[in-house]
Amino acid sequence: MTAPILLGLHLLLGVAGGIAVGGGVIALFIVLDMVPRLAQLTSSYDKVHWYEGAMIGGSLLGTMSDFWNWKIYAGPLAELGVGLLDGIFVGMLAAALTEVLNVLPILAKRLYMTHYLFGLLMAMVCGKVAGSMFDWFVYQR
Repeated sequence: MTAPILLGLHLLLGVAGGIAVGGGVIALFIVLDMVPRLAQLTSSYDKVHWYEGAMIGGSLLGTMSDFWNWKIYAGPLAELGVGLLDGIFVGMLAAALTEVLNVLPILAKRLYMTHYLFGLLMAMVCGKVAGSMFDWFVYQR
């Protein structure tokens, strides 16, 4: 193929893939009712547009920083803060997913473990933390 046709094909595939992934993420947020639930928990229904703008702006900024390999050298304290905020976001997303799907109560009921639900939850959390630590400190090196 000639260079302009190949470039056009790459652009078309890139835009189509971006729309598909972005649509999937937004659909996930809509299905999980993250924005209305956050507004309900914080009693700030008048700030829903700010939440939506923050989600879109964060997604756009994250995508741009990933594409252009932005690097910020701010020291370990800033890295700790960003890591904490990332962990809070992932935790909220996981909590919203389990709340919507009611995975844990159904799993505990089918396994006859309703009395051990807290232990089951803690085992899942500790397993996730141990797996992340293994990935960061052992597998990535």
